[in-house]
Amino acid sequence: MDFTFTEEQQAAVEAAKAVFADVAPDGVPSPALTPGAVAEDFDRPLWARLASCDLLGLVVAEEHGGAGLDAVALCLVLREAARVLARVPLLEHCATAMAVQAHGGPELAAALLPDAARGALVLTAAAHGRSGHDPAELAVTARRDGADWTLTGIQTAVPWAHTADWIAVPAHTGEGEAVLALVPRTTAGLGLAEQCSTSGERLAELTLDGVRVPAAHLIDAPGAWDALRGLLTIGTCALALGLGENVLAMTGQYTGKREQFGFPVATFQAVAVQAADRYIDLRAMEVTLWQAAWRLDAATGGAGGPLPSAGDVAVAKIWASEGVRRVVQTAQHLHGGMGADTDYPLHRYHAWAKQLELQLGPAAAHEEALGDLLAAHPLG
Repeated sequence: MDFTFTEEQQAAVEAAKAVFADVAPDGVPSPALTPGAVAEDFDRPLWARLASCDLLGLVVAEEHGGAGLDAVALCLVLREAARVLARVPLLEHCATAMAVQAHGGPELAAALLPDAARGALVLTAAAHGRSGHDPAELAVTARRDGADWTLTGIQTAVPWAHTADWIAVPAHTGEGEAVLALVPRTTAGLGLAEQCSTSGERLAELTLDGVRVPAAHLIDAPGAWDALRGLLTIGTCALALGLGENVLAMTGQYTGKREQFGFPVATFQAVAVQAADRYIDLRAMEVTLWQAAWRLDAATGGAGGPLPSAGDVAVAKIWASEGVRRVVQTAQHLHGGMGADTDYPLHRYHAWAKQLELQLGPAAAHEEALGDLLAAHPLG
């Protein structure tokens, strides 16, 4: 079996490394020192550089001006973005574009994908429901209104909503199947209330009060919302992996220079063992991420497995949510007081890691979901 990445995927990584090489993780005010959001907008110059390197159209089909790559390629690029805490809606934008491409109608695809591929249009998605704990598709009701649909409900913690052009909103029709509506940010009846993430980024509580959506902008294909939710989840796992890898590298550099009793602290057994444990966490996060990303791509192609792809996603979430927390906690411990210094970037990584952990949810919940899947699909 060949586990190497394709030439196209490796080329995407090299392009991403070149774009992110000059990005400083402390390019905005520290979230520890800022009472509200650290910035009103995302990093537009970085967004333009990503567009110029064709990374915003990475997963968009060639017929719409993209590269036509897969979820694995997207996760590879997101991993690089997280190393420098890149403040761009790359995950939400690309995942929404993939959902529109795979499940939307030709009219919607033609309206959104060409501009999305070149960065002229910014997409995001509402994925956290009313409270962050309930299923997102149950937070909004979609009802037919003549030839259109009407949306009513609330979605919380929508990333980049104040600056995105279109928002993907999951909803339920009362008939059991979730639908996905693409709504322009300026649509009448759509309200945005200010919220702020743990990492200091600007979020929004999205209120929909009888928002009318043309039938062409609503995706009712079975599995569309599940596919988008899966992409957002594995993308978040990729961000956690990239962040964790950079934090461990920072810790290795610091402990290799910091001396006690005339020796670098990295040579002390207790320090080396803790760092080794975190390295194991990161490798487990990595292998479960690629397994889940591959399964999502394989499911799109019609390939199956002993468990639904949701099982692989659950395993990746278990490792990512626990692993990223353990990595940053160990890093803070081994840095000592330096880890809390707001002139040193580690505290920013800690804040971002906590936000990613909150987005992924507790490992115990994913273990329960995995247990339910195993009970419903006995293995061999």
